Amino acid sequence: MTTGSSRREFLRLGCRGLLLAPFILPAKSSGAIPPNERITLACIGTGLQGARDTQVFLADPRVQVVASCDVDLARAKATAAIIEDHYGKQAGSGRFKGCTVTQDFRELIARRDIDAVMIATPDHTHAIITVAAARSGKDIYCEKPLAYSVAEGRAVVGAVRQYGRVLQTGTQRRSIDTFRFGCELVRNGRIGRLHTVRVGPSIGPGQGIRIRNGYSGHEPPQPVPPDFNYDLWLGPAPWVPYTPARCHINFRWIFDYAEGNISDNGVHFIDLASWGMDTDLTGPEHIDSQATFLKDSIYDVPSDFTITYRYANGVRLIHSTAEQFGLRFEGSDGWIHLSGWGITASSDKILASVIGPDEIHLRSGAHTHHADFIDCVLSRREPATPAETGHRTATVCHLGAISCRLGRPLVWDAAREIFPHDDAANRMLSRPMRAPWTL
Repeated sequence: MTTGSSRREFLRLGCRGLLLAPFILPAKSSGAIPPNERITLACIGTGLQGARDTQVFLADPRVQVVASCDVDLARAKATAAIIEDHYGKQAGSGRFKGCTVTQDFRELIARRDIDAVMIATPDHTHAIITVAAARSGKDIYCEKPLAYSVAEGRAVVGAVRQYGRVLQTGTQRRSIDTFRFGCELVRNGRIGRLHTVRVGPSIGPGQGIRIRNGYSGHEPPQPVPPDFNYDLWLGPAPWVPYTPARCHINFRWIFDYAEGNISDNGVHFIDLASWGMDTDLTGPEHIDSQATFLKDSIYDVPSDFTITYRYANGVRLIHSTAEQFGLRFEGSDGWIHLSGWGITASSDKILASVIGPDEIHLRSGAHTHHADFIDCVLSRREPATPAETGHRTATVCHLGAISCRLGRPLVWDAAREIFPHDDAANRMLSRPMRAPWTL
């Protein structure tokens, strides 16, 4: 194993085209790993999910978290305090002061001493930051969905491949044995011929939008708080006057930034559905939808929706706020339901089944999705949810959102990633970026 600056150069170059053996920690790492031998990680986006991700990475002794970045300076400072307290306690002094605080991710992208980044910003900035990180030789843990649009997702895949980077998409259920086992049962025919998959992304009808902090969506413009970089928060999205109702957690209910529960909770279960259906590298052929929208509100994603996808193998995937929360595989001989962190089935026999050595065994990550990412940064192997898989999963959600917005069925060519002979729908596969942002 390389150490110090030579190890960092090794990770930056990425050993493109080289197959390496699985990473094994050296004997001396049974104790504390010196900071200069750890993977240096910068955390970009330190809100609710970003703070959780940071805590998990802090617990990995192979990682040294060196920077906290958020356009909301208070959030960046709060996370930096957690980081410094963690390492201060390890050092025994409680006075560790080694964490950079910034509002601008570009400062961290430019640093050659940072090996990897964690990205937990709003969806519409994922691709901008991910592509910049890949170009600078950094590995990437990017929260779901991988990108804001189909075109941006494909740009992410291209950059990761071109620069030989490791990317883990934050669909964490891929690294949990319960969900792997459920998908293996389906793939090995334990419920017979699979014909229908049902995804419930929310806790019931009317929950396609869950507005937090008491906002209505009709708030008037306000002055931008002094410690909030609103222009950087908007990034490539269109400029609009500031109101706190559109930022932080409620961004996901506005189409300029996200797609609501279609791609928020929905992407987790769509990801598992694709795994169980063996459609990770393709997509549906036909999409139809019905959706309900709020009136005269900045929150313009569907409040309720039912999206039906049809695949080449005849399987229907129904993604709806009317479905039971979680994911249900239905076959000719039974069903399996994955919800939260558990699994149920139509019979105890299905759950008692053992996957034989000659049957299909799906790749599972380490004990956490984050640890799997670090494993792969060190070994240069493909992680549990690599860029192409994350992109294809997000694309299913994007297609459903486009059908909801257009209010009509769509035909999809997954190989070419276009809607054949449908100019209006094809225009929604991407959007112009606000200057100066480009991919």
